Amino acid sequence: MELLNNLFTLDNLITLFLLTLLQAVLGFDNLLYISLESKRAPAEQQAKVRKWGIGIAIGLRIILLFALTSLIAVFQEPVFGMHWVDVLEFNFNIHAIIVLLGGIFIIYTATKEILHMMAIEEHEHGEKKSSSAVTVVIWIVLMNLVFSFDSILSAIALTSNFIVMATAIIISGILMIWLADHVSDFLQKNRMYEVLGLFILFVVGIMLISEGGHLSHMKILGTEVTPMTKATFYFVIVVLAFSDVVQSRYQRKLLREKKRMQESRNA
Repeated sequence: MELLNNLFTLDNLITLFLLTLLQAVLGFDNLLYISLESKRAPAEQQAKVRKWGIGIAIGLRIILLFALTSLIAVFQEPVFGMHWVDVLEFNFNIHAIIVLLGGIFIIYTATKEILHMMAIEEHEHGEKKSSSAVTVVIWIVLMNLVFSFDSILSAIALTSNFIVMATAIIISGILMIWLADHVSDFLQKNRMYEVLGLFILFVVGIMLISEGGHLSHMKILGTEVTPMTKATFYFVIVVLAFSDVVQSRYQRKLLREKKRMQESRNA
């Protein structure tokens, strides 16, 4: 009862709203990954995979939140490093390693899917082999934890109230479960946007790698790696989306002109 009284104060309610909004904004790239990754499961199990993946990840996010609030210094403590002056320098900690591995895996996944789309011969001879629902759920949960670090650390910066942070995680998780089905349905009905989604995912991977490089104080050829800001990330997304819209409309225009030319020749 005392915990609820601590939650329902004006300051905590405002903080809860801001944290939920923050989780939703930072969770966009995570949501896109979940929607694309769930397509690897058998068609009849994809919706269930998204729900189970996000549901398990919510519980693990709260555990991670508790771990970070209690052991945040451990995650930031250097594990190993290299100091090859003016060539390669870094000091890896647990946080940086997790973020770097997550970024590398996302770039690998996006590249593999893009190459699969370009393999016309493979599409002609059969569909891509599906992964098991359990495998897809595991990957969704693991990558959800990678995406969790930024949002949880941002939450810790706003408040020290564990109940407020945990409540924001649960609310944002429920929103993600609801939105994941809508995003997946949209991509299923508008297959041309899958390519756009994969390139956005590729940019997400670059953003995570730059963030991991920054966290490890990495220098390559004497130049320090700087993180891609969220403002830059969203600007790139807007440019990609705008380019995709222009390209699709221009393509339709060319097809109409080609059709008119063929009709005039046949007339």
